[in-house]
Amino acid sequence: MVKHAHLQPSDLRGASRMVIDAIVGITDIVEAMHVNIAQLPGAQRPSSRRTARGVGGIVYRSVRLITGGIGHLLDAALACLPPPPDAKPSSVGREAALAAVNGVLGDYLEQTGNPLAMAMSLRREGRPLVLERNALAEASERPGRRLLLAVHGLCMNDLQWRNGTADPVAALAGELGCTALYLHYNSGRHISANGKEFADLLEILVEQWPVEVESLTIVAHSMGGLVTRSACHYAALAARRWPALLRQIVFIATPHHGAPLERGGNWIDLILGVSRYTAPLARLGKIRSAGITDLRYGNLVDEDWRGRDRFARVGDCRHNVPLPADTLCYAIAGTNGRGVGELGDRVLGDGLVQLDSALGRHAVQVRNLDFPASRQWIGVGVGHLALLQDNEVWQQIRRWLADPQAQAQSPASTARDGGG
Repeated sequence: MVKHAHLQPSDLRGASRMVIDAIVGITDIVEAMHVNIAQLPGAQRPSSRRTARGVGGIVYRSVRLITGGIGHLLDAALACLPPPPDAKPSSVGREAALAAVNGVLGDYLEQTGNPLAMAMSLRREGRPLVLERNALAEASERPGRRLLLAVHGLCMNDLQWRNGTADPVAALAGELGCTALYLHYNSGRHISANGKEFADLLEILVEQWPVEVESLTIVAHSMGGLVTRSACHYAALAARRWPALLRQIVFIATPHHGAPLERGGNWIDLILGVSRYTAPLARLGKIRSAGITDLRYGNLVDEDWRGRDRFARVGDCRHNVPLPADTLCYAIAGTNGRGVGELGDRVLGDGLVQLDSALGRHAVQVRNLDFPASRQWIGVGVGHLALLQDNEVWQQIRRWLADPQAQAQSPASTARDGGG
């Protein structure tokens, strides 16, 4: 029986860095509140002064100095820990925890060189593939000419396509005569950064695959759909080879026009900033990653965020990125409610993504993605995450991919209990 590692030395080192940074960050917030509360009565705006004076200032500086010193010593000590003699594959629980941390703090982890930061890779069975011809031949018993790639969403990882021992992606690939591969990435980075890297990775994959690749198909969930669209955009700009091989993309609950929860988070930033006493607490709302703030409207390219305060209260300034040409694109949406036509169902959607956003619909025609009706499908009574394991969802995907001209069996699946 294969034993899996729930904790590795690098995890301790990465976690210790996060704790030290958190202590320093909290100290900054407390000092800022101290400064603002100490202002003269009647002042309406937070003080422009960032540090306390007198004894208070000495205390805060001492806390930072001592914490930083302890952090450096702890990091150096943990760096000396030898790797375990019998390297074990990572456990499912560890992979899930890392994915969640990366989704929320992934840009910070990458920028600080934290060992917890996930590197992008294509994987099988939870193991990264070396994108070199001989290594790929060894990793794939019978490398096929048709590839099916699964791209996970925010705070998730490639192992979470599974439902216990069942893997709907692998099952689908087997039925279609494809080889299944899984993208593994840090979902806290900007979507455009992941899109560009994914585009480069696919180009290397096509060049190094042991046999000539005839076709690529992508099944993407949630943020994974935005990363895929971004990759297609950047691959087209760079005249990559692989987009000509991309036959079909299935988007599952992808927030093409953003997600309301992130816009709500932006409102929290604004509300906390109104009072000089709570203004420092607005920094807590700004801990969330670049990947999450990109979900406000569905940013796909660098120009959507570069040179802007990503926490500022601004409208939808996205550059329009159409669906990739010459590729059949399909959209699957979910609703937790009992009927598609009800206002609540349209607004709440699957709990995270609204129906119109998942189906690419937009009131401004130039932003409308125009998925044909036959390539749209709505699961009624199915939540955002439950869509990944729903049998009817995979039956519809199977029909579409087996017969590219197939119609959606029905405009919406049968209502059922549950969600999630």
